[in-house]
This record gives sequence, C-alpha cells and structure tokens, in this order.
Amino acid sequence: MNEEIKKAIVEGRTVFGLEFGSTRIKAVLVDPSHQPVAQGCWDWENRLENDIWTYAQEDIWEGLRGCYKNLAEDVEEKYGVELRSFAAIGFSGMMHGYMAFDKAGELLVPFRTWRNTMTEEACGKLTELFGFNIPQRWSIAHLYQAILGGEEHVKDIDYLTTLAGYIHWKLSGERVLGVGEASGMFPIDSDVCDFDGRMVEQFDGLVARTGCGWKLKDILPRVLGAGERAGVLTPEGARLLDPTGRLQPGVPMCPPEGDAGTGMTATNSVRVRTGNISAGTSIFSMVVTEKALSKVHEEIDMVTTPDGKPVAMVHCNNCTSDLNAWVNLFEEYGGKFGLKPDRNELFGTLYREALSGDADCGGLMAYNYFSGEPVTGLNEGRPLFVRTPDARFTLANFMRSHLYSSMAALKIGNDILMKEEQVKVDSLTGHGGLFKTPVVGQQLMAAAMNAPVTVMDTASEGGAWGMAVLACYMWEKENGETLPDYLSKKIFAGQTGTTIEPKAEDVAGFDKFIEKYKNTLPAEKAAVAGLV
Repeated sequence: MNEEIKKAIVEGRTVFGLEFGSTRIKAVLVDPSHQPVAQGCWDWENRLENDIWTYAQEDIWEGLRGCYKNLAEDVEEKYGVELRSFAAIGFSGMMHGYMAFDKAGELLVPFRTWRNTMTEEACGKLTELFGFNIPQRWSIAHLYQAILGGEEHVKDIDYLTTLAGYIHWKLSGERVLGVGEASGMFPIDSDVCDFDGRMVEQFDGLVARTGCGWKLKDILPRVLGAGERAGVLTPEGARLLDPTGRLQPGVPMCPPEGDAGTGMTATNSVRVRTGNISAGTSIFSMVVTEKALSKVHEEIDMVTTPDGKPVAMVHCNNCTSDLNAWVNLFEEYGGKFGLKPDRNELFGTLYREALSGDADCGGLMAYNYFSGEPVTGLNEGRPLFVRTPDARFTLANFMRSHLYSSMAALKIGNDILMKEEQVKVDSLTGHGGLFKTPVVGQQLMAAAMNAPVTVMDTASEGGAWGMAVLACYMWEKENGETLPDYLSKKIFAGQTGTTIEPKAEDVAGFDKFIEKYKNTLPAEKAAVAGLV
C-alpha cells in the first residue's frame, strides 16, 4: 500500500486541503481513494488588540508555511519522497470577518475576525433594510459599521474578502470565493448561486451619499459553486506556500470555502434535511432546509451549502475555551502533587465523569463566554460559574454544567428552529474537539438537540479533509454529478460511524438547565458590566 501511495505522490495524483481553524491550521493529503495519507499542523492563536480580535498578517503566512512544511516532512518521513505537485488543492478558513485591501493589495486595517461583536448598529439597520438576518460577524456588517463610524479607510477599499479568500487570492491571483463562504459575507440568492441582486442594489442605495466611491459588487469576490475551477497555483503562490522551491506551480485550485462548508462536506451533510454540528473554540449547527423560514430570527443565519442550497445556521462564538481552561487548572493542580497525566487521558477522564452527574446539573450553572454571544444578546463575555448553597457540588455535576454551557447557546437557537419553525432533520453529524472523547459529547448533544447524533470515523479529519474532498470533487466529478451524489457514492459509501439516540431523562434535564440558564443571564450581563 505504501508503494502505491508513494507512486501517487510522485506522480502528482494526490490532493491537498488546508484549513485555518481558530487555534490550529491543519493540512491533509489524500490519495486517489480519498483517504488521508499525511497530515500537517500549526498552532496559532488570535489576539485582542485595541479591543479587536485579530490575527497578524505575519502570523497567517508563518502558519501557512509552517503547516505545509510539517505536511511535507510527514510525507518524507512516511514515504521517502518530496512533495512537488498535486492533482488539485483547496484552502479553507474561519468564515466571516473583514479583510479590506487597497489597490496596491495592502491590508487597510487589521483583520477583524468572526469573534468580534462590535457591529450591532449596522446589523440592526441592514436586517431591517433587507428583511434578512445579518449577524454581527458577517463581512457586510463590518463594512457598514466602518461606514457608520466614518472610518477613513473605507474610501480606499478595492477588495473585500475573508481569510480563505485572501489566501486563495495570493496563491492564485483570483478574487473568488466558494458560495458557502460567500454566504457569510453577504446574502446569497440560491436560484442563481450569487450575491442577492436586490439586496446589493439596496446596499448601494443606502451608502450612495457617503462618498465611498465604489459599488459593492466591484469590491466583493466573484462567487463560484462547488466543482467549478478557481484558477491555478501561480509561481508566486507556490513560493509563498513552499519557500524551498520544490512545489511546482500550475496546480488546479477549487473555490476557497469556509469552515462551515468544509464541515458539511466532511460529514456528508449537504442534502436537504441533513445537518451537522461543529464544536471547537466556537460551535455552530447547520441544517439544510426544505423551505425558507417563516420570519427573520436574529438567532438563526441563512447561509448555503458549498453547492448553494439554503442552510439554517445557528452560530455561537463560545464553546470549549472555558472547558479547556478548567482542564488546564486541574492539570496544574495535579502537577503540585507530581501528577502528569496524558492530556487526552485527562480530558477523557473529566468528560466521562460528567455522564454520572445529575441530568439538570444539580443546581450548578456556568457561562462559557470568553467573548460576546449574539444569540443571547451579549457584546462581551465573562466566564462565570455559580451555584445554589444546597447544590450537589460534585466533580460530575461541575463537568456536566460546563459541558452543558458549551452547548447552551446552540440549544437556544435550535429550539427556535425546530420547535417554532418546525424544521425537520433526519440526521445530525457531530465533529470537532468536543466529540473527541467517545460518547460524552454525542450523548449530551443528543439531549440538547433532542435528536440522534452521529460521529463518523472520518470526522476527526475535520475541515482540512473536507476541503480536500471539495478539491477532489472539482477534479473528478462527472458530467452533471451533484455534490450530494458525489459524496454519497464516492466518498462515504461504506463509511462507518456511531449514532447515539437522545435519552428522555437527559433531554428533560437539559431543558430544565436551559430554563435556569436563561433566567440567570442577568447575572452574566452584570458580570460583563462590573468586571472590567
């Protein structure tokens, strides 16, 4: 088998996918049978500068090159050959955010990531204008907020894109985005797989007297559907990715996508009535809907699949950061006694303990807000833990309350989707760090969603693998073959996974917890106001 993989690498028949996550950049190389054969990774972290969550440009490129170098070293170690070419490549990143460039290609202001919650005024006005929910993290919200704030750089904007679009542009010279990623910049008309023309005209009319000097379509990327060609790796791009000069230019590139689109792809969740849940630093669910929602819900975003189908998305800024902080504290405590457990074992032990806790957490309450949480109306966050004096203060309930907290905002949004809008879901697939420990994340998420949750054997590959699969689709698709059919027949046929059904007592317990959670939100808001 290694000789077959080695030959595919040498002949340039493997496919490369890379995704910029919140805390890790990950690359995957897949063979002609779509199986991962090598990986690379690079850890990085956002920073809060001048009250803006951002990543420095040098961090972006250092991370990209470092991750690729790590992948190349993995290939050489496993197969004894150098990476020189691919059949296709694709890049993905965290959706949304704001990267504005001038005519010289220079970044006008520091990258504003999805994590920022400073566009409330813009969102309110745009949502009313469009009759369509515009979340705070969307690119158009950041743009209009900059206009409302009179920011000097706005008049100099020549190109507005996302992190994935930026990487693709610099490596290919093409100003394009996959439709799924584009749907996190500005609303999409799924009938034409492009930005909604009516809303574009409305926005241009709204800002006509501000002296911007541009039309919206002139500064936005060109929208492409899954399977379309999106340029090739240029000589300059090849050197940016691999400064050693080994990587050859000319490799076909698929449309850059967001982490939501790669998550849907990696979990075979692009058909109507399927859905997936991505749970890591942030948490979001995606459900491909049969029809439009009956009204605008600020808690629910309408985006699209990589092939342009409408998707109801509940996105929450906070998930595992506070959980990780508590695990780090337990690790530090153990170190005082000379204990140094394996990190995976430590996480697994603490997570599994939560399953023996009370279904409603026994009077314990936690808020995991490292940053603002629009679903619950907070522009800033303060991690908070509180309990009643007579609570059952056990390790099991403590861990369960923090796991519940990591899913609570998501549950609030999905309760609207499924209970009020009566959206039907046949299957939900989980992926991301929260599901790394078997059973625990699945069981509690099934309780939160009151639906079965499946974790597939390939889910650990995550978005980088999903991005590679989208690149494979561009390279391999047959005439008229849809993305759902391609995934079902060529990627997931025969794939296995585990499914956990919701337990009635867990569902009831989570419902009880969430009512107290909503009732106690004023305490979280007071913590934001008082703890500065």
